[in-house]
Amino acid sequence: MNVSKRFEEIYKKAPQNTAFTPYRICPIGAHSDHQLGKITGFAINKGIHIAYGPKENGVIEIQSLQFDKRAQWHVEATPKIKENDWADHLRGATIALYKRYPLRRGLCAVIDGELPIGGLSSSAAVIITFLSALSAMNGITLAPEELITISKEAENKYVGVSCGKLDQSCEVYCKKDHLLYMDLLDDTYELIPQHSTMKPYKIAIFFSGLERSLAGSAFNMRVDECRSAAYALKAYAGMEYGKFEETNLRDVPVEVFHQYKDRLPENWRKRAEHWYTEFDRVQKGAEAWRRGDIESFGKLSFESGMSSISNWETGSPELKTLYEIMTRTDGIYGGRFSGAGFKGCCMALIDPAYEESIKETVAREYMKAFPHLDGKYSAHICESADGVRLN
Repeated sequence: MNVSKRFEEIYKKAPQNTAFTPYRICPIGAHSDHQLGKITGFAINKGIHIAYGPKENGVIEIQSLQFDKRAQWHVEATPKIKENDWADHLRGATIALYKRYPLRRGLCAVIDGELPIGGLSSSAAVIITFLSALSAMNGITLAPEELITISKEAENKYVGVSCGKLDQSCEVYCKKDHLLYMDLLDDTYELIPQHSTMKPYKIAIFFSGLERSLAGSAFNMRVDECRSAAYALKAYAGMEYGKFEETNLRDVPVEVFHQYKDRLPENWRKRAEHWYTEFDRVQKGAEAWRRGDIESFGKLSFESGMSSISNWETGSPELKTLYEIMTRTDGIYGGRFSGAGFKGCCMALIDPAYEESIKETVAREYMKAFPHLDGKYSAHICESADGVRLN
């Protein structure tokens, strides 16, 4: 393991422990969780690794193998303002954990990701991996719900990304060969097993060759547009409404949306249109998975991808091209952008019998469109996996 080897090189001793958090994909239910919608998800067998040991003086010293700068701070004096580097997510996590539990020990650590950055919830996976290590160093046992809440708080309040709980929930709750079906209104979830008659599948990840930052993108604007639509719809319908930041589309019945949608500014209407239709797709997708119909499930994932393009209005030219290539490639059941959809990657559920031809076809067609990304584009075949193992 790269992190253990690098830890020994830096600290001249073996790490006390290691931890792993998987990346996640969301085949149906994208851009829904922050409005308390429903989602589907899988953890995959690639993710974030950490090797770590104690620092009794309370200092946190951590090196990422994907970035040059080593980060350092004290558990009782974490900078209150983000420093705009890769470790901000971990500073935010330290503050959120320290609010709830006394922290005395720090840690020295090396962290690394198995796949390129962008689209697989790497930020959430990094936070969860780090929290599992820092908690272990301080004798803290976090319940799954706490781990999700603390991780989300780090992104929302410190990094400044208005994300929901989709990423963290997938990385904590998922189980191999099961579909996570979750309602963010009350955080109830179901793990739907793969049906005995379902055709075989693997998960393909196609990286565009571009990286992205949620905080630096239009992600937060999309969330505000959803809240604005919900606020306006409530006003038109004579519904009670409170604080803007506590308003969600889930508060507004779909019938109200259909009655008043033409009064909304076009952008607000489109964001709401995506959310309501995605809510319906998630429910249909869960039932398709339950009965072992991966073709119908995949078709819904493709429809989700198209709605992200037309209604959510995300997708760089590169990602849109990848999506279009996927829709016409034999052996792909379905797929969409993975993550926010501004750069990053696409995911697909594929028939393993077509694995090699899919990789060849997608690479050939994508390189035709974007030859300058040769050497940066990459494809990876993964399988579903269990969520994080808590200490």
